[in-house]
Amino acid sequence: MKKRAFPSAISIDFAPDRRRLLGVLAASSVAASLPAAVRAAPVDDAVAELQHDWEVIRYQTPAAERQKRFEALAGKARKASESFPGRPEPLVWEGIIVSSWAGEKGGLGALGLVKQAKALYESAIAINGDVLDGSAYNSLGVLYYKVPGWPVGFGDKAKANELLQKALSINPKGIDPNYFYGEYLVETKQPDQAVAYLERAIQAAPRPGRQISDAGRREEARALLQKAKAK
Repeated sequence: MKKRAFPSAISIDFAPDRRRLLGVLAASSVAASLPAAVRAAPVDDAVAELQHDWEVIRYQTPAAERQKRFEALAGKARKASESFPGRPEPLVWEGIIVSSWAGEKGGLGALGLVKQAKALYESAIAINGDVLDGSAYNSLGVLYYKVPGWPVGFGDKAKANELLQKALSINPKGIDPNYFYGEYLVETKQPDQAVAYLERAIQAAPRPGRQISDAGRREEARALLQKAKAK
């Protein structure tokens, strides 16, 4: 079997001979009684901190240190999700961080973490899937095309396509949905169709406060574009 790349170029090694394979609905009565603007600022700050910590680990930390760093960050993300019940944003980022931890962990033991990330994304979507520019749909879609299918995992290329298209409909010019749909097309042997999405990812407008992620993703998009054009 092959190993496959996971979201954000994460890799999960489900078997020795595979290539590297790289989210509560009701808010508490206390939180619900607060004005929306008062509730929003703390959760936005928490999410921004998780984003920054994740991108530093993902793009600026030596590979040998990433697993432990992502494991610790997953604990921090869990506390954020528990601190803001009913808010989907921390759930999305907890899912991304858990997926990243799984990618660095590797092996069949990582499949439990991947299933945990899937549940987090689904919980976020049940609250409001449009938040964070549809990132929950995008990240869940990536899991569906990267994880092996039955009986090992829940992978499903058709479901992946549906979720990735949903993310693109919410954020059609975004760097991440275009990059990952391009990657999906490459991995499903449609490299010619992938070119336009990868070029759109490279040309996407910068995201405020996401300079590290944007730079890393563009580099990944350029490399994948070259690969798509060579096929």
